[in-house]
Amino acid sequence: MTTEEFLRIMDSGAPIEARSEVHVKMHELSQEAIRITMEINNAYHTQEELVALMKELTGSEISPDFGLFPPFYTDCGKNIRIGRRVFINSGCKFQDQGGITIGNDVLIGHNCVIATLNHAMAPERRADMVPAPVKIEDKVWIGANVTILQGVTIGEGAVIAAGAVVTRDVPPRTVAGGIPAKILKTL
Repeated sequence: MTTEEFLRIMDSGAPIEARSEVHVKMHELSQEAIRITMEINNAYHTQEELVALMKELTGSEISPDFGLFPPFYTDCGKNIRIGRRVFINSGCKFQDQGGITIGNDVLIGHNCVIATLNHAMAPERRADMVPAPVKIEDKVWIGANVTILQGVTIGEGAVIAAGAVVTRDVPPRTVAGGIPAKILKTL
């Protein structure tokens, strides 16, 4: 299975059966992601080197104005799309198999988790996975220690308060916080 075929299947939202060909490809890509993130996290790199490593990790273009403070972790890498002038602070963990799209001018705080997979609820199918994308639109600010769960869109200009757990879409130009996150005010 090619990476392109894998991404098409993951982007379809179809359940992924445990030990299937897609699941095996997922593990293959995770090994590459581990290798690249270990390189990112275990040595000093110039801005240009970090951009090149992120390009290798994601398999897509990374703007030269991208900013990252390692460590950074992901268990796939190939389904992350990053806009211009994005900054990701240290300790972030992206589970991107279901797709993570980050718009322009986005700030992501320390220790954020973005998860795009869920497991089947039926105990006999528990190892099966269900992907759903996370979309972060332009000019979003995500505070430290935020968790964003699968299938969520965070609207343009929104702010996610530190420590929030985002389980549903956040409208543009609002502030959301809490567990689970709810709208606190409109900007």
